[in-house]
Amino acid sequence: MPGTSLEEIRPTYIYKVVLLGSTSVGKSSLAYRYVKNDFKESLPTVGCSFFTQTLNLEVATVKLEIWDTAGQEKYHSVCHLYYRGAHAALLVYDITNKETLNRAKLWLRDLEKEFLPDEIVIALVGNKMDLAAEREVNTEDGEEFARTKDLLFMETSAKSNHQVNDIFMAIAQKLLQWEQEKASTPSQHGKSTVSLGESGVRTACCRL
Repeated sequence: MPGTSLEEIRPTYIYKVVLLGSTSVGKSSLAYRYVKNDFKESLPTVGCSFFTQTLNLEVATVKLEIWDTAGQEKYHSVCHLYYRGAHAALLVYDITNKETLNRAKLWLRDLEKEFLPDEIVIALVGNKMDLAAEREVNTEDGEEFARTKDLLFMETSAKSNHQVNDIFMAIAQKLLQWEQEKASTPSQHGKSTVSLGESGVRTACCRL
């Protein structure tokens, strides 16, 4: 969604990003590391936590609104309320716990019911690389699943700050790439991508 500030030279886009996954996979720690550049071992989430981060990139200013959802099963039924209107999602699993990858696949099914493929950027994230010696999920397994579903993929460690910035940057760059593709493809009504962006965000926010 373009901002109203000055310049069409470097527009501002606001994107809603949700973190989904089982409890204790490190969703909150990833968000906290990314926004605060700090690590806390235990950050229990009740319902949903909210963070923001602004990226001043060469082609645009990107503001990420990061929604960190609770992983406990009892919150699963309400989590769709948090990811409605999202522009991107991180499906987080713990590389030392294979079952959390299976749960991430279930979250993907939920997203596929809610969004068309070109409506949301989805990244599969294998967290806790600092515990690689206890790995239950091979890198190749995550990569292969991500490839078959056309997802971004990266392994991270919130504790050691391994590739945490990289995965959020990859999401921002993919979203901007979509903006540029929309700009080069006028809509049926001849509107520019700015109009499309504004319309798309309004529609997403109002989806029931």
